[in-house]
This record gives sequence, C-alpha cells and structure tokens, in this order.
Amino acid sequence: MLSFGIEVLNQGLAYGVLAIAVTLTYKILDFPDLSVDGSFPLGSVIAAVVLLKWGNIPLALFLSFIGGLGAGLLTGFLHVKLKISNLLSGILVMTGLYSINLMIANNRSNLPIFNVKTMFTVGSWVENLPQDLQVWVIRFYPSIVLLLVIIVLKLVMDWFLETKLGFLLRITGDNPQLVIALGEDIGKTKILGLMLSNGIAAFSGAIAMQMFRFYDISLGSGIVVVGLASVVLGTSVLGFMKSWKITTLVVLGSILYRLSISVALALKLPPSNLKLITAIIFVLALVLNNKELRPKLLKGRDKHA
Repeated sequence: MLSFGIEVLNQGLAYGVLAIAVTLTYKILDFPDLSVDGSFPLGSVIAAVVLLKWGNIPLALFLSFIGGLGAGLLTGFLHVKLKISNLLSGILVMTGLYSINLMIANNRSNLPIFNVKTMFTVGSWVENLPQDLQVWVIRFYPSIVLLLVIIVLKLVMDWFLETKLGFLLRITGDNPQLVIALGEDIGKTKILGLMLSNGIAAFSGAIAMQMFRFYDISLGSGIVVVGLASVVLGTSVLGFMKSWKITTLVVLGSILYRLSISVALALKLPPSNLKLITAIIFVLALVLNNKELRPKLLKGRDKHA
C-alpha cells in the first residue's frame, strides 16, 4: 500500500509541473495550445541526449526548458505574426516537433538511460547514514526531489503572476481590449505566455523521462489531455478552497488524476483502455466544473437517495 501511495505521489508531482504549464495557456491566457504534445517529448529527448553524452543533470534540465521556450515562440509566431488560428498553430508545431524529436534522437524512437545518473539518483552521501535510515531515504528520495521542484516552481509562478508581466498575461485572457487600452502589445504578451507554458512543459518532460528512465517518441501522445484533466480536476473538485492559489490546486488535481488512473489499473482494467479511462475522467471533471449541469446532477442524486 505504501509503494502504491508513493508511486501515485511521484507521478502526480511530476505531471503537476505539466499541469502548471497547461494552466498558463488554457486557464490564464485562454489559448488552446496543442503544441504541448510536442514540447513535452522535446524536453524528454533533449534531456536524454544530454545525460547520455555528458551526464550533466542541470544542463539537461536547462536545455530542455530552452527547447520548450523555442517551441512556444514558434507557436506564438505562427499565431501572432502569420495570423494562423490558435488551434492550427499548435497542431502545426506539434506535428513538426515529432520529426525534430526524432532528429535529436538520431532517428531513434526511444532512448534508455538505465545506466545514467539522474536527478533521482541517490548520491554516495547516503552511505554515511545509519542502515535503517538509508532504506527510508532511498525510498522517499524521488518524492522529496519532486516536492522541492514543485514548491520552487509554484513560488516562482505565483510571484511572476503578481508582476506587471503576469498581470498583463492574466488580463490578456480575461479582457484583451484592456491590454490594448493600456497601450501594451497583446501579441507579445501571448508569445510570452506560450513560451513560458511550453518551456515548463518541456521541463516536465525532462523530469518524467528521468523518472521512467527512458525516452520514447510516444511520451507526448495525448499529454495535453492529461494536463487539462489535472487542471479541471483541481479547479472543480477542489474549487471550494477559495483561498488556495491555482498553482496549488492544479498540482493537487494532478495527484487526483494519477490516483484515479492507478485505481483503475489496480482494478485489473486492461492497460490498453488507459486512453479511454483518461477521456472518461476528463469528461467527468468537465461536468463537475459545469455550473449549469452540476446542480441538476446533484438534484437527481438527491431524488434517488
């Protein structure tokens, strides 16, 4: 049971980084960005290649983030400068990144890193601890690392959203005309938001790849739905926590989502149905988030009680 809980927590925190990325575009910027499906594996493959060649973990994470920034910049350029619709811009970048990811991996669809040190590898310092304590440190080390990453990212994003740029980003999604009235370039604001979102998504891909210890081209398949499900679950199921920051809610939503998936698999449901389970969870989360449907469902439940 403890192992089950640790696994759910680790995956929930790892994909919680992705949930924060998706929140920036879908919840704050109001931009349906599908390029995340390409930037997530982009971060994974960049990190895998860097770790295999140089074994430098900070460099792998940094370059993954930079790669994601580039993907977001391209999406923003297509939408803002070339006037291509937001959905199509994301689809075009996502499609192009599939080939780019293959090129970075030297035309290999997967890269194992089983013999390479990652951010979750416990250092030799653990040998100086008592034997009983070593077991617990090794067991919880990935969770501690992920928790530290999430806390730092959350605090940085909370701070950023309170700055002038963060304020512009928020009102761009809520009231674009106000941005224009303030004399600001709404196009630049959108590009900034897309860059940050895709950069964090690629960063999340690098973390997930190190947790799984391999890169695969299919890692990004449907990943935007995973991020959206986490966001919707966090803001609907936990929406009563009015005083909590949205960054906290979406991370908790990611853990809830992973718990739902893990429970479904524990019930011996076929792994081939995972995408269907994801879609069902997402639909249920959307229904819970719908202010018109939710009272009707609750009323119907009261009648049957």
